[in-house]
Amino acid sequence: MATNNVKKVWASGKAVVNAWLAIPSGFSAEVIAQCGFDSVTVDMQHGVQDYLSMVQCFQAMNGHPVTPMVRVPWNEPGIIGKVLDGGAYGVICPMINTPQEAKDLVQFAKYPPKGTRSNGPIRAGMYGSAGSYQQTANDEIVLLPMMETKTAVENMEAILDVEGIDGVYIGPSDLGFSYGLVPKLDRDEPEILKIYEKIIKECGKRGLNPGIHCSGAEGAVRAINMGFKLVTLSNEVGLMSTYAKMQVNQTRKDSAGKA
Repeated sequence: MATNNVKKVWASGKAVVNAWLAIPSGFSAEVIAQCGFDSVTVDMQHGVQDYLSMVQCFQAMNGHPVTPMVRVPWNEPGIIGKVLDGGAYGVICPMINTPQEAKDLVQFAKYPPKGTRSNGPIRAGMYGSAGSYQQTANDEIVLLPMMETKTAVENMEAILDVEGIDGVYIGPSDLGFSYGLVPKLDRDEPEILKIYEKIIKECGKRGLNPGIHCSGAEGAVRAINMGFKLVTLSNEVGLMSTYAKMQVNQTRKDSAGKA
């Protein structure tokens, strides 16, 4: 198993720039993988991806210098083991609200003696010579529980103390939602920014890497300057529609009413 590029970037002191795939298309994944991202995450929670489309995305990205990751639909051992067997180098898991749920995530994702993951890396095993994958998987796979509720924030320190996680991933929409605010990505409410500051501080104390979902470059740069170590730039749907709208609007505007 090759060294995880996400961990290499973190070790260099830099932040990871992450892509997000909602569209079940190997071709979309292939295009995104050539755009300069450090990692590419297939979204199996809110995207329209399924397991086979995830594998197709991974196959399409193979050969490009990006780390394949997955946001699983839920903290459940079957799907976590299966995405890892399919070749994921990182797992982002939604709605982790308690230290026990974080411990469960670690158990589901790691081989014995650190966890209870079943052996059978059907596709991931092809990353190295026969039998070598199992020797390094526990150390190389990135685990990021999502901190996106008021309950999770209240349990912050206890969750971050769980051995085996590499950081946390903030879902700004759900986090704001749980505090009675409108769901959006780039948050500016003082009470939420205060939570971000505490998460970054507590992660720093433990050598962990906080990540966050952003709507684009402006929000990502702001997050990096705050201290976040992984930033996601929208998703390919958002990037495509934003640029398409911009081009259509510019065409109509600059054609002096001819379009």
